[in-house]
Amino acid sequence: MRIPVGRRDEAVGTEAPYEGGAGRPVPWWGARGRLLTSRWWRGALAVAAGALPALAFPAPSLWWWAYLALVPWMLLIRTAPTARRAVLDGWLGGIGFMLAVHHWLVPSLHVFILLVAALLGLLWAPWGALVRRMLAGTPSRARAAAALAVVPSGWLLAELVRSWEGLGGPWGLLGASQWQVAPVLRVAALGGVWLVSLLVVAVNTAVVLLVSAPALRPVAVAGLAVSGLTVGLAAWWAPAPRPDRPVRVAVVQPGVVEGVVDGVGSAERRFARGEELARRVAGQDVDLVVWGESSVGADLTARPEYTRRLAALSRQVGAEVLVNVDARRSDRPGIYKSSVLVGPEGTTGDRYDKMRLVPFGEYVPFRSVLGWATSVGRAADEDRRRGERPVVMTVGERGLRLGPLVCFESAFPDMSRHLAREGAQVLVAQSATSTFQESWAPGQHASLAALRAAETGRPMVHATLTGVSAVYGPDGGRIGSPLGTDRSDVEVYDVPPAGGTTPYVRYGDWAVYAALAVLAVFGAADGRRAVIRRSAPGTPVRPARTARGSRVRPGR
Repeated sequence: MRIPVGRRDEAVGTEAPYEGGAGRPVPWWGARGRLLTSRWWRGALAVAAGALPALAFPAPSLWWWAYLALVPWMLLIRTAPTARRAVLDGWLGGIGFMLAVHHWLVPSLHVFILLVAALLGLLWAPWGALVRRMLAGTPSRARAAAALAVVPSGWLLAELVRSWEGLGGPWGLLGASQWQVAPVLRVAALGGVWLVSLLVVAVNTAVVLLVSAPALRPVAVAGLAVSGLTVGLAAWWAPAPRPDRPVRVAVVQPGVVEGVVDGVGSAERRFARGEELARRVAGQDVDLVVWGESSVGADLTARPEYTRRLAALSRQVGAEVLVNVDARRSDRPGIYKSSVLVGPEGTTGDRYDKMRLVPFGEYVPFRSVLGWATSVGRAADEDRRRGERPVVMTVGERGLRLGPLVCFESAFPDMSRHLAREGAQVLVAQSATSTFQESWAPGQHASLAALRAAETGRPMVHATLTGVSAVYGPDGGRIGSPLGTDRSDVEVYDVPPAGGTTPYVRYGDWAVYAALAVLAVFGAADGRRAVIRRSAPGTPVRPARTARGSRVRPGR
């Protein structure tokens, strides 16, 4: 008969049950669980568990699932027999998460996406070790309480590093899954999407404690209560934006226009379709007409007829037109993506050049080394050039202050926050997702505008070439009906410009700094304990191994 034997787990500092002589931890559901003892099965489970959070984002939009999605992954990690195995489980789960959240990139990157996922997945390897360190075995109440802060902070550190533009940017941040939950959007107004991510991971950590350690249920319940109280206080206390009299904004979405028809290329046909749709709002007292990304395929200086046509369109509809030019500029070398404002007399002089580019889509990082990616996917053949600074434009007789962003830039919280600080009353993101039309990407992209609106207290217009186009008020709530990927149409929205300052705009990424402080304090305390343990007399010696791998204890 095999009798479970307990030993002191030196990595965790708690009694971890082991099956007699097997050297493997008992799975959290009992000693008969054998699935985790297979290295390959365990790896497959880690990848699958890491992919689960993707269901919380559009298109599924199961926002409530985000509060449980990490539980299987964390339960798996806490049973890791060694810290090295926990690191591997964290890495494999990170690969699964990256593949699930970015699966729509497969047509562009093909097999290259596996390499990208493997590299980015490494960011969750330290988090795996941290989860095991805090949750394995039966933690003390003090360690369990600390886990409610340390584990979310570790997750946020991985999100923060991944949010660097060169690593793909902040797409698929866990907090972004809460874009349609009004009370949680108030939390975003306090600390941005970062604070929402901390909240979501803290709830997952509390659920893990509930499931795995019945003795710690009071700590877990207290953690859930604090999380709920945070949302409630944010909804009650966070300053509400001060909306002004609405402006009428027309969003033009031509839809997918490809190929050559009767000798006319797609760029010209797309421009003509934009003109046709915009003319429909003539006489509707609109204040601004917004076209999507790459709506103009030639430099307006090099093609003055385009400028004349847009100026005539502006006179006809009685409003200025914000277009997006994707072309080689005549006044400087290189291709730029630029938001350009055109009025009744032509261009107004307001122009914003996109500053943050999509890796591989608009430039190839380290092209001398990774240039081969252009032969296996749709990576950019020529790198786009970057703009130098953000721009706030003044529109119409009311002097509306407009903050433009281009496509991918709506994913960066700091860019919209900077525009709000510079006095923008309305944010506009011009986008195009024609390559990923049948995937989850258009819905995910549009949902980011709700987060940016809630964070800044400014309404945001997400205007796309091919969909989804949507508009959100200064509280992050949707205005009107979105234009789906199947629409080629124009829609007019009443958008209330807003003033005031949210705590996130005023204080910035304080939630990130708080998480870093938590990790620093934890690291210092853990290091101090390790030094004390090594210097204490009578410290047990780790059993040695014989040539056959069996353990030999000292003195035997």
